[in-house]
Amino acid sequence: MGDLAVLRGGLAELGSVVVAFSGGADSAFLAYVANDVLGDRARVVTAVSPSLAPEERADCESLAREWGLRWEAVETDELADPAYAANDGERCYHCKVSLMDALAPFVSAGSGAAVALGVNLDDLGDHRPGQRAAAERGAVFPLVDAGFTKADVRAASKALGLRTWDKPAAACLASRVPYGTSVTLGVLTSVAQAESALRGLGFGQLRVRHYGDLARIELDGPDVAEAVRRRDEVVAAVKQAGYRYVTVDLEGFRSGNLNQALGDS
Repeated sequence: MGDLAVLRGGLAELGSVVVAFSGGADSAFLAYVANDVLGDRARVVTAVSPSLAPEERADCESLAREWGLRWEAVETDELADPAYAANDGERCYHCKVSLMDALAPFVSAGSGAAVALGVNLDDLGDHRPGQRAAAERGAVFPLVDAGFTKADVRAASKALGLRTWDKPAAACLASRVPYGTSVTLGVLTSVAQAESALRGLGFGQLRVRHYGDLARIELDGPDVAEAVRRRDEVVAAVKQAGYRYVTVDLEGFRSGNLNQALGDS
């Protein structure tokens, strides 16, 4: 079970951190606690690129204002890296390399600050080459060190009164693209627009998986029936983003399920 006192002690021992802040429940919790423990010695940085949904960037800025975080946004350009755009099983590795490069100036300016990522214990069991890239470049994972699972993060966030405690998981938009399909600005834009439109219809936890001109929508269990009931609205919303065909996955939302294809060969 995650121990908030251990987390606070670990951050105090680090002395100065730069938190990679996506606005999700994990990085938000880490940023909040780091700011509470370290004050001005905690900087919070959001990497902005086409793989970050516009709503997430806006929420990062909003959270920073609400919590008094020492926050900045920095643009990353992972799409310019052919190895990233090719979208093989190591895509996340190349993305984290781009992130760590973007954060390097903040580390230098922070007198030896450590880059801290909101990785939790549950994340260690999935295919996450980005974690390897970050660790190779000296990043630290305070939530792992303090024994936090995803459920622990949500419970502790709720106890602290953080509105992110029940925020739906929001991985980068490139995670919606099957491995082997090139990641382009056009693809990420279509995914972002389709997901934004569905959220506008009231759906919460969701993914729009990109298969060329076909969109495969994953929703939480109860929302699957609701999407079928409102199929005309759902189809219109997703087609507006550029898709020709719209499907709803009857298995519902499964985080990281495209990673299953890596073991098929």
